[in-house]
Formats: sequence, structure tokens, C-alpha cells
Amino acid sequence: MGLYVGYALRTRRLALPLRQKGWPLGWKLGLRLLYFALLLVALLGPAYGVTQQPVRTAGKDVWLLVDLSRSMNATDVVPTRLQKARAELTTLIGRFQADRIGLIVFAADAFVHCPLTYDQGALQIFINTLQTGLVPVGPTDLAAPLDLVLARLKAAPAVAGAPPRATALVLISDGEDFGESLEPTLRELTRSGVRLFAMGVGTLEGSRLPRIAGRYLRDAQGRDVVTKLAPLALRRLAEQTNGQYFELTDRRNEFPLLVNALNRVEGQAQQVRTVAVADNRYRYPLLLALVLLLLDILVTVKIIRP
Repeated sequence: MGLYVGYALRTRRLALPLRQKGWPLGWKLGLRLLYFALLLVALLGPAYGVTQQPVRTAGKDVWLLVDLSRSMNATDVVPTRLQKARAELTTLIGRFQADRIGLIVFAADAFVHCPLTYDQGALQIFINTLQTGLVPVGPTDLAAPLDLVLARLKAAPAVAGAPPRATALVLISDGEDFGESLEPTLRELTRSGVRLFAMGVGTLEGSRLPRIAGRYLRDAQGRDVVTKLAPLALRRLAEQTNGQYFELTDRRNEFPLLVNALNRVEGQAQQVRTVAVADNRYRYPLLLALVLLLLDILVTVKIIRP
């Protein structure tokens, strides 16, 4: 704009010796200032009035099933299996902002540690509290958390005219001692369209289980208890529900692959609510600016005449 003012002053100075006036250029300057201002207003997007628009989401429900049995305290994955998995879960939940995520913990028993929520901050607090002491000690029972998921699916209110939300399970465990047969539960999950993605945490070599004061857990014969990753059980669970198996070991971290697999699970589009949205009126100043710009191009002004 400063260059254009300088151009106008220079034109007037050249016109004076010829006894002519450079002021006819002034209306062009005013015209250009006007449509330039209108273009800025259109760029800002002026809003006037509101319109009612339906807001739809295409999300899914993701249940995190975290094994809190004592074997998750093993140190074959540094610092421990549970602490490493907890750190990776923190990254995972940040990748699914449009989806509801819930947290179920289990060992000898299972309970919902955090219900399905969009609130990632609240979920993060619950993940940070995960420790093996939260669940009663005993043989690991995977049927309990799976039954909890099925109960929640049956209790979920149906949305009129919309299919049920897609549901995926992420099982975080070392795969040791899953107890009774899971075939009936897995068949019901498959019929419900639920896919299970298993993340095996640990190593095939295994590790001793630490106790207080630097000691290790011993069996009835006085030998150190060694816990090892059992990938076959976890892989079989994932395959039976059309899911996938991944590993978190001392050499390999497949959490990014798990995130990609979950992203490929398509969510169901559902109408949530109707909201008032400000109506953007940028078209009007833009249209007026274009008309003035066209006028500026078509109308020429001769400043210095012979």
C-alpha cells in the first residue's frame, strides 16, 4: 500500500510541469483500498445468524484389557512388563481422539477401571494408577474381562436407525495361565462382531519375579519362579476373533503396528445431536470485492494527456 501511495505522488509530481493534475488517480486508489478491505473481511469469515446442523460421528469403542497378575512385574522388558506397557498405552490413547476408550483390569478377577469415555485426560489418570496390587492374587482368568465386555455390549442403548458401534479389544498380557476354556466366550464375541487384538509382553527366555527387598518369588521346592511369554495362547485368541497378535519384547516394540491395525477398524456412523452453527457470510464481501476489482480492470484513467 505504501508503494502505491508513492506511485500516486510520483505521478502527480510528473504531471505538474505539464500543467496537468494527477488527482484522477485518486479515485482508483480509493476503489482499490475498498476492495482490498473487503477481501480482508471475507478472509476473516464474518458470521451472522445460526443454522441447525446434525453432527455425526464415525467412531468405535476400544476396550483395553490389562493383565495385572504378578507375572507382569517381571523385568525381562525394562523396567517391568507392566510399566513398559503402561507407557505405550499412554501414546496409544492419544491416537484415537474420535473413539471411546475404556479400561478393564484383570487377574484372578476383573473389573472396569474406567468406563468408555472420550475424556483422554481422565483415562490417562487411570492408566497411571495401574499396578499388580489392584486385583486379587490368584490364577489369571481371562474369561472374566471378556464377560464384562459382553455384558456392557448387551446393556448399551441402541440408537434408532443406526447399527451398533464397532468394538475392538486390546489385550495386554504375557499370556500365562488363562485358566478355563474360553471357547464359548470367544464364539459369542465373534458373533457380536468384536475383534480382539493381543499384545504379548515379555520374552521367551523369561525372567524371575522380584519381591520386596530385592528377593525373588520361589515355588514350593524353593526354586526361583521364572515367568515366560506365552505367545501361542495369545495368537490363538486373536485369530479366533479375526484380530491380530503383536509383541512388546526387549528387542521389538510392535505398538505402532497395533495402532495401525486399530485404525483400520471402521467405526459406525451415528447421528449424535443437532447443534447450532454460526453461518459464515464471507460470500457477500467477497462478491462485492470481485465486482469492484472487475470495475478497476475495465475502467482506465489517463493521467498525462498530450
